[in-house]
Amino acid sequence: MDLLTDIILRAGRSAVELSLFVLLPIMVVMLSLMRLLEAKGLIDMAIARITPALRPLGLTGLGVFAALQISFVSFAAPVATLTMMESRGSSDRHIAATLAMVLAMAQGNVTFPMAAMGLAFGPTLMLSAIGGLVAAAVTYHLFGRGLSAAEAPLDETLHHRVADDAKGVLDVINRAGAEAFKIAIGAIPMLVLALVAVMVLRLTGTIDLLTHLLAPGLTMIGIDPALILPTLTKFIAGGTAMMGVMDDMLKAGSATVTTLNSSAGFLISPLDVPGVAVLISAGRRVTKVWKPAVFGAAVGIVIRTAGHALL
Repeated sequence: MDLLTDIILRAGRSAVELSLFVLLPIMVVMLSLMRLLEAKGLIDMAIARITPALRPLGLTGLGVFAALQISFVSFAAPVATLTMMESRGSSDRHIAATLAMVLAMAQGNVTFPMAAMGLAFGPTLMLSAIGGLVAAAVTYHLFGRGLSAAEAPLDETLHHRVADDAKGVLDVINRAGAEAFKIAIGAIPMLVLALVAVMVLRLTGTIDLLTHLLAPGLTMIGIDPALILPTLTKFIAGGTAMMGVMDDMLKAGSATVTTLNSSAGFLISPLDVPGVAVLISAGRRVTKVWKPAVFGAAVGIVIRTAGHALL
Protein backbone atom coordinates (compact mmCIF):
# COMPACT_ATOMS: atom_id res chain seq x y z
CA MET A 1 0.00 0.00 0.00
CA ASP A 2 2.85 2.37 0.85
CA LEU A 3 4.41 1.64 -2.53
CA LEU A 4 1.17 2.48 -4.37
CA THR A 5 0.80 5.69 -2.37
CA ASP A 6 4.35 6.68 -3.25
CA ILE A 7 3.69 6.01 -6.96
CA ILE A 8 0.50 8.12 -6.89
CA LEU A 9 2.24 11.02 -5.12
CA ARG A 10 5.20 11.00 -7.51
CA ALA A 11 2.88 10.82 -10.52
CA GLY A 12 0.75 13.64 -9.12
CA ARG A 13 3.78 15.85 -8.53
CA SER A 14 5.05 15.30 -12.08
CA ALA A 15 1.60 15.91 -13.58
CA VAL A 16 1.05 19.16 -11.65
CA GLU A 17 4.52 20.45 -12.52
CA LEU A 18 4.00 19.74 -16.22
CA SER A 19 0.49 21.24 -16.29
CA LEU A 20 1.05 24.35 -14.19
CA PHE A 21 4.68 25.22 -14.89
CA VAL A 22 4.98 24.20 -18.57
CA LEU A 23 1.56 23.87 -20.21
CA LEU A 24 -0.21 26.78 -18.47
CA PRO A 25 2.22 29.68 -19.17
CA ILE A 26 2.68 28.62 -22.80
CA MET A 27 -1.08 28.29 -23.39
CA VAL A 28 -1.76 31.66 -21.72
CA VAL A 29 0.58 33.43 -24.14
CA MET A 30 -0.56 31.55 -27.26
CA LEU A 31 -4.29 31.81 -26.50
CA SER A 32 -3.97 35.52 -25.68
CA LEU A 33 -2.21 36.10 -29.01
CA MET A 34 -4.80 34.02 -30.87
CA ARG A 35 -7.76 35.84 -29.29
CA LEU A 36 -6.21 39.28 -29.90
CA LEU A 37 -5.70 38.42 -33.57
CA GLU A 38 -9.33 37.28 -33.71
CA ALA A 39 -10.51 40.52 -32.09
CA LYS A 40 -8.56 42.59 -34.64
CA GLY A 41 -10.05 40.60 -37.53
CA LEU A 42 -6.65 39.35 -38.72
CA ILE A 43 -7.63 35.66 -38.40
CA ASP A 44 -10.70 36.22 -40.60
CA MET A 45 -8.58 38.12 -43.14
CA ALA A 46 -5.98 35.35 -43.32
CA ILE A 47 -8.65 32.65 -43.73
CA ALA A 48 -10.37 34.62 -46.52
CA ARG A 49 -7.08 34.81 -48.44
CA ILE A 50 -5.99 31.20 -47.87
CA THR A 51 -9.31 29.39 -48.43
CA PRO A 52 -9.58 29.76 -52.25
CA ALA A 53 -6.23 27.99 -52.70
CA LEU A 54 -7.28 25.12 -50.42
CA ARG A 55 -10.77 24.47 -51.79
CA PRO A 56 -9.46 21.94 -54.35
CA LEU A 57 -8.15 19.92 -51.38
CA GLY A 58 -11.65 19.70 -49.92
CA LEU A 59 -11.34 22.47 -47.33
CA THR A 60 -13.77 25.34 -46.77
CA GLY A 61 -13.22 28.48 -44.71
CA LEU A 62 -14.40 26.70 -41.59
CA GLY A 63 -11.97 23.86 -42.36
CA VAL A 64 -9.07 26.32 -42.51
CA PHE A 65 -10.19 27.79 -39.18
CA ALA A 66 -10.19 24.27 -37.68
CA ALA A 67 -6.57 23.88 -38.83
CA LEU A 68 -5.60 27.07 -36.99
CA GLN A 69 -7.48 25.93 -33.89
CA ILE A 70 -5.73 22.58 -33.58
CA SER A 71 -2.31 24.08 -34.38
CA PHE A 72 -2.47 26.95 -31.91
CA VAL A 73 -5.04 25.98 -29.25
CA SER A 74 -5.80 22.29 -28.61
CA PHE A 75 -7.11 19.09 -30.19
CA ALA A 76 -10.58 19.72 -28.76
CA ALA A 77 -10.90 23.28 -30.13
CA PRO A 78 -12.12 22.18 -33.62
CA VAL A 79 -15.11 20.34 -32.10
CA ALA A 80 -17.17 23.55 -32.15
CA THR A 81 -16.11 24.23 -35.76
CA LEU A 82 -17.08 20.72 -36.88
CA THR A 83 -20.45 21.24 -35.19
CA MET A 84 -20.87 24.52 -37.09
CA MET A 85 -20.01 22.78 -40.37
CA GLU A 86 -22.69 20.18 -39.72
CA SER A 87 -25.37 22.67 -38.70
CA ARG A 88 -24.61 25.13 -41.50
CA GLY A 89 -24.98 22.65 -44.35
CA SER A 90 -21.44 21.60 -45.26
CA SER A 91 -21.35 18.40 -47.32
CA ASP A 92 -20.34 15.07 -45.80
CA ARG A 93 -17.24 15.07 -48.03
CA HIS A 94 -16.10 18.45 -46.70
CA ILE A 95 -16.75 17.38 -43.11
CA ALA A 96 -14.75 14.16 -43.65
CA ALA A 97 -11.86 16.09 -45.21
CA THR A 98 -11.77 18.55 -42.31
CA LEU A 99 -11.95 15.78 -39.71
CA ALA A 100 -9.11 13.88 -41.44
CA MET A 101 -6.98 17.03 -41.50
CA VAL A 102 -7.54 17.67 -37.80
CA LEU A 103 -6.74 14.06 -36.88
CA ALA A 104 -3.49 14.19 -38.88
CA MET A 105 -2.17 17.47 -37.46
CA ALA A 106 -0.13 18.21 -34.34
CA GLN A 107 -2.20 19.69 -31.52
CA GLY A 108 -1.06 22.98 -29.96
CA ASN A 109 -1.63 21.84 -26.38
CA VAL A 110 1.14 19.25 -26.93
CA THR A 111 3.53 20.90 -29.40
CA PHE A 112 4.02 24.12 -27.42
CA PRO A 113 4.90 22.44 -24.10
CA MET A 114 7.07 19.86 -25.87
CA ALA A 115 8.98 22.67 -27.57
CA ALA A 116 10.26 23.42 -24.06
CA MET A 117 11.46 19.80 -23.89
CA GLY A 118 13.46 20.13 -27.11
CA LEU A 119 10.89 19.55 -29.85
CA ALA A 120 11.84 21.36 -33.08
CA PHE A 121 8.71 23.51 -33.21
CA GLY A 122 9.11 25.09 -36.68
CA PRO A 123 9.67 21.85 -38.62
CA THR A 124 6.93 20.13 -36.59
CA LEU A 125 4.42 22.87 -37.44
CA MET A 126 5.39 22.81 -41.13
CA LEU A 127 5.16 19.01 -41.44
CA SER A 128 1.90 19.08 -39.47
CA ALA A 129 0.38 21.47 -42.03
CA ILE A 130 1.63 19.34 -44.94
CA GLY A 131 0.30 16.14 -43.37
CA GLY A 132 -3.04 17.77 -42.65
CA LEU A 133 -3.46 19.01 -46.22
CA VAL A 134 -2.53 15.59 -47.64
CA ALA A 135 -5.03 13.94 -45.27
CA ALA A 136 -7.80 16.33 -46.36
CA ALA A 137 -7.06 15.84 -50.07
CA VAL A 138 -6.93 12.02 -50.04
CA THR A 139 -10.07 11.87 -47.92
CA TYR A 140 -12.01 14.26 -50.16
CA HIS A 141 -10.87 12.75 -53.46
CA LEU A 142 -10.30 9.08 -52.53
CA PHE A 143 -11.56 7.65 -49.24
CA GLY A 144 -14.62 9.92 -49.06
CA ARG A 145 -15.49 10.11 -52.75
CA GLY A 146 -18.63 8.04 -52.11
CA LEU A 147 -19.94 10.46 -49.50
CA SER A 148 -22.61 13.02 -50.27
CA ALA A 149 -21.31 16.23 -51.85
CA ALA A 150 -24.67 18.01 -51.47
CA GLU A 151 -24.43 21.32 -49.66
CA ALA A 152 -26.98 23.75 -48.33
CA PRO A 153 -26.35 27.50 -48.84
CA LEU A 154 -23.25 27.93 -46.70
CA ASP A 155 -22.81 30.50 -43.96
CA GLU A 156 -19.07 30.60 -43.26
CA THR A 157 -19.14 33.61 -40.95
CA LEU A 158 -16.71 32.98 -38.11
CA HIS A 159 -17.91 33.71 -34.60
CA HIS A 160 -15.19 34.31 -32.00
CA ARG A 161 -17.12 34.27 -28.75
CA VAL A 162 -14.22 35.13 -26.45
CA ALA A 163 -12.95 37.94 -28.67
CA ASP A 164 -16.34 39.29 -29.78
CA ASP A 165 -17.78 39.63 -26.27
CA ALA A 166 -14.65 41.18 -24.76
CA LYS A 167 -14.64 44.84 -23.72
CA GLY A 168 -10.98 45.58 -24.43
CA VAL A 169 -7.48 44.17 -24.78
CA LEU A 170 -7.14 43.37 -21.07
CA ASP A 171 -10.51 41.62 -21.07
CA VAL A 172 -9.44 39.51 -24.08
CA ILE A 173 -6.21 38.53 -22.26
CA ASN A 174 -8.10 37.71 -19.04
CA ARG A 175 -10.59 35.52 -20.89
CA ALA A 176 -7.81 33.78 -22.81
CA GLY A 177 -5.98 33.20 -19.53
CA ALA A 178 -9.09 31.61 -18.01
CA GLU A 179 -9.41 29.39 -21.10
CA ALA A 180 -5.73 28.37 -20.80
CA PHE A 181 -6.17 27.61 -17.09
CA LYS A 182 -9.13 25.36 -17.90
CA ILE A 183 -7.04 23.44 -20.47
CA ALA A 184 -4.10 23.06 -18.06
CA ILE A 185 -6.22 21.93 -15.11
CA GLY A 186 -8.23 19.60 -17.34
CA ALA A 187 -5.01 17.86 -18.38
CA ILE A 188 -3.99 16.90 -14.82
CA PRO A 189 -6.30 13.86 -14.27
CA MET A 190 -5.23 12.12 -17.50
CA LEU A 191 -1.56 12.92 -16.81
CA VAL A 192 -1.77 11.49 -13.28
CA LEU A 193 -3.53 8.30 -14.43
CA ALA A 194 -1.11 7.81 -17.33
CA LEU A 195 1.96 8.31 -15.15
CA VAL A 196 0.61 5.97 -12.46
CA ALA A 197 -0.08 3.32 -15.10
CA VAL A 198 3.41 3.73 -16.54
CA MET A 199 5.08 3.45 -13.14
CA VAL A 200 3.05 0.32 -12.31
CA LEU A 201 3.92 -1.24 -15.69
CA ARG A 202 7.57 -0.54 -15.07
CA LEU A 203 7.43 -1.91 -11.53
CA THR A 204 5.77 -5.15 -12.65
CA GLY A 205 8.26 -5.65 -15.47
CA THR A 206 5.62 -5.41 -18.19
CA ILE A 207 7.49 -2.69 -20.07
CA ASP A 208 10.75 -4.65 -19.89
CA LEU A 209 8.97 -7.75 -21.22
CA LEU A 210 7.39 -5.83 -24.12
CA THR A 211 10.71 -4.21 -24.93
CA HIS A 212 12.47 -7.58 -24.85
CA LEU A 213 9.89 -9.12 -27.20
CA LEU A 214 9.63 -6.23 -29.67
CA ALA A 215 13.11 -4.72 -29.59
CA PRO A 216 14.76 -7.05 -32.17
CA GLY A 217 12.09 -6.41 -34.80
CA LEU A 218 11.96 -2.67 -34.13
CA THR A 219 15.75 -2.36 -34.27
CA MET A 220 15.80 -4.13 -37.63
CA ILE A 221 13.54 -1.46 -39.15
CA GLY A 222 15.36 1.41 -37.43
CA ILE A 223 12.86 2.21 -34.66
CA ASP A 224 14.09 2.98 -31.16
CA PRO A 225 12.59 0.42 -28.70
CA ALA A 226 12.28 3.27 -26.17
CA LEU A 227 9.26 4.45 -28.20
CA ILE A 228 7.17 1.43 -27.17
CA LEU A 229 6.00 3.08 -23.95
CA PRO A 230 5.05 6.56 -25.28
CA THR A 231 3.40 5.00 -28.34
CA LEU A 232 1.29 2.67 -26.21
CA THR A 233 0.36 5.56 -23.92
CA LYS A 234 -0.52 7.83 -26.84
CA PHE A 235 -2.94 5.46 -28.55
CA ILE A 236 -4.68 4.42 -25.32
CA ALA A 237 -4.69 7.64 -23.28
CA GLY A 238 -4.02 10.43 -25.81
CA GLY A 239 -1.41 13.04 -26.64
CA THR A 240 -1.42 14.84 -23.29
CA ALA A 241 -0.70 11.59 -21.44
CA MET A 242 2.04 10.77 -23.96
CA MET A 243 3.57 14.18 -23.30
CA GLY A 244 3.74 13.40 -19.58
CA VAL A 245 5.37 10.02 -20.23
CA MET A 246 7.90 11.51 -22.67
CA ASP A 247 8.77 14.27 -20.21
CA ASP A 248 9.41 11.63 -17.55
CA MET A 249 11.55 9.58 -19.95
CA LEU A 250 13.62 12.60 -20.98
CA LYS A 251 14.31 13.47 -17.35
CA ALA A 252 15.23 9.85 -16.60
CA GLY A 253 17.54 9.65 -19.63
CA SER A 254 15.64 6.75 -21.22
CA ALA A 255 14.77 8.93 -24.24
CA THR A 256 16.63 11.71 -26.02
CA VAL A 257 15.64 14.91 -27.80
CA THR A 258 16.65 13.21 -31.06
CA THR A 259 14.21 10.39 -30.34
CA LEU A 260 11.50 12.93 -29.53
CA ASN A 261 11.95 14.80 -32.82
CA SER A 262 12.23 11.72 -35.00
CA SER A 263 9.00 10.28 -33.57
CA ALA A 264 6.94 13.49 -33.45
CA GLY A 265 5.25 12.68 -36.75
CA PHE A 266 3.27 9.76 -35.34
CA LEU A 267 3.29 10.59 -31.62
CA ILE A 268 1.84 14.10 -31.80
CA SER A 269 -1.66 14.01 -33.28
CA PRO A 270 -5.23 13.36 -32.06
CA LEU A 271 -5.42 10.07 -33.99
CA ASP A 272 -5.91 7.95 -30.88
CA VAL A 273 -8.84 6.57 -28.91
CA PRO A 274 -9.55 9.70 -26.80
CA GLY A 275 -8.91 12.08 -29.71
CA VAL A 276 -11.27 10.36 -32.13
CA ALA A 277 -13.92 9.97 -29.42
CA VAL A 278 -13.87 13.69 -28.57
CA LEU A 279 -13.85 14.93 -32.17
CA ILE A 280 -16.67 12.72 -33.45
CA SER A 281 -18.84 13.95 -30.58
CA ALA A 282 -19.29 17.12 -32.67
CA GLY A 283 -22.41 15.72 -34.32
CA ARG A 284 -24.22 12.85 -36.03
CA ARG A 285 -22.85 13.52 -39.50
CA VAL A 286 -19.32 13.92 -38.13
CA THR A 287 -19.65 10.51 -36.49
CA LYS A 288 -20.90 9.01 -39.77
CA VAL A 289 -17.72 9.97 -41.69
CA TRP A 290 -15.13 8.87 -39.12
CA LYS A 291 -13.90 5.83 -41.10
CA PRO A 292 -12.81 7.61 -44.31
CA ALA A 293 -11.44 10.43 -42.14
CA VAL A 294 -9.28 8.02 -40.12
CA PHE A 295 -7.93 6.40 -43.31
CA GLY A 296 -7.08 9.82 -44.72
CA ALA A 297 -5.49 10.92 -41.44
CA ALA A 298 -3.33 7.79 -41.43
CA VAL A 299 -1.93 8.77 -44.84
CA GLY A 300 -1.18 12.28 -43.56
CA ILE A 301 0.60 10.88 -40.51
CA VAL A 302 2.71 8.59 -42.71
CA ILE A 303 3.83 11.70 -44.64
CA ARG A 304 4.63 13.50 -41.38
CA THR A 305 6.52 10.52 -39.99
CA ALA A 306 8.65 10.26 -43.14
CA GLY A 307 9.37 13.98 -42.96
CA HIS A 308 10.52 13.81 -39.34
CA ALA A 309 12.66 10.77 -40.08
CA LEU A 310 14.45 12.72 -42.82
CA LEU A 311 15.14 15.79 -40.67
